[in-house]
Amino acid sequence: MPELSPRRRMLVLAICCMSLLIVSLDTTALNVGLPSMQRELHASTAGLQWTIDAYTLVLASLLMLAGSTGDRVGRKKVFMTGLVVFSVGSLLCSLAPNLDSLIAFRMVQAVGGSMLNPVAMSIITNTFTDPRERARAIGVWGAVVGISMAAGPLVGGLLVESVGWRAIFWVNIPVGLAAVLLTLRFVPESRAPKARRPDPVGQVLVIALFGSLTYAIIEAPTASTGTVLPFAAVALAALLGLLWYEPRRDEPLIDLRFFRSAPFSGATVTAISAFASLGGFLFLSTLYLQNVRGLDALHAGLWMLPMAVPMFLCAPLAGRLVGSRGPRLPLVIAGVAMTASAVLFAAFEAETSDTTLFLGYVLFGIGFGFVNAPITNTAVSGMPRTQAGVAAAVASTSRQLGQTLGVAVIGAVLASGIGSSSYADEFVSAARPGWWILAGCGLAVLLLGAVTNGRWARATAERAAQRLESPEIREAVGAAERV
Repeated sequence: MPELSPRRRMLVLAICCMSLLIVSLDTTALNVGLPSMQRELHASTAGLQWTIDAYTLVLASLLMLAGSTGDRVGRKKVFMTGLVVFSVGSLLCSLAPNLDSLIAFRMVQAVGGSMLNPVAMSIITNTFTDPRERARAIGVWGAVVGISMAAGPLVGGLLVESVGWRAIFWVNIPVGLAAVLLTLRFVPESRAPKARRPDPVGQVLVIALFGSLTYAIIEAPTASTGTVLPFAAVALAALLGLLWYEPRRDEPLIDLRFFRSAPFSGATVTAISAFASLGGFLFLSTLYLQNVRGLDALHAGLWMLPMAVPMFLCAPLAGRLVGSRGPRLPLVIAGVAMTASAVLFAAFEAETSDTTLFLGYVLFGIGFGFVNAPITNTAVSGMPRTQAGVAAAVASTSRQLGQTLGVAVIGAVLASGIGSSSYADEFVSAARPGWWILAGCGLAVLLLGAVTNGRWARATAERAAQRLESPEIREAVGAAERV
């Protein structure tokens, strides 16, 4: 990639952030529309879970393929294709006649979405080569998540109340088309000097693992054991197959050597834990505010502002802290705040009081605002630039897998607790085990942030990077930089 002027670099960052905005806005706004969707489409709790998880599941399954494809055929090409497919999928979702069609069209959306975030992060990594400048850019990237959290519930609530839940998908179309035109004009093409070959067997195993595991978790409360166990067995077999097959390939879909880096492994598990908390938190909060408290979509969106505003404010602060002091401090702050928020709900029934509900939302917003920038920076900064697309894709996959599992597990726990009882009467007690699970996720963020970012951990990252970048690749990169 040619060296760009500071102004051009900021423009590239803005264009990449547009893709993150529509993907994140779609998720947060859609959560507010779930109760309205449930009434119109006659959906069960499991049906609502699938409207979220069908998207995140396909996204998680294809992110690594999209990242490696961008490195191989050109990041700009893949990024623009993703924008077009995501916009078309959004249009189809807005026209869905029933729940099954909506779930299918969400999967189309996800195919496009899988080409956006990891490829955009790879473009940013290769555009901002100075570590401090890159950390600040990633802080801006994280702030966009905060913007989507702040705008999503409000935009979603306004659209649901004034037009209907289908209008949530309309927002993506003009933003996606504008991003396509700007990318065509201003984003330079780039690719890895020596990109990996496709790994179809690894890709099939990843899809089998994620799909079977999610299905087993979501359907467990209502399906028979004989129905769920085969899917659990397929998930286990796919996992074992990945662990056996991938190390034997010269260019695997998932290079397990990445995980010899303690910071990278810590960032991966932290991402799963943090985004499982986000998925579960939004799912429980939306259903409680509208189905138990009886708020309309707009007022439910307003109630989420105490969570969204701290996310927006803390994300750029986290980016600056990562640039100046490293990722440990923001991860510790994130873990403490997210754990405290979940414990407030689990042990003190924070939902039942406006004051504690407000405090719980603020604490979660602070925690999640601090978590995103250090995850992203840790995942890509210790890896060779030639592997930026794949490293960013693994980080993005961890996020989407975490959100998928969060909705699946918390929704299954909630469905099991409520059973055939009155929804409004049993919700708080049925949700309590879910809140304890979210507290465990927050504690994992705290411990991993403290343990996997010290001197020992950085040494493992350096050794892993040396193993990943072969002499041939280093020679190719040096030649490209000399040119």
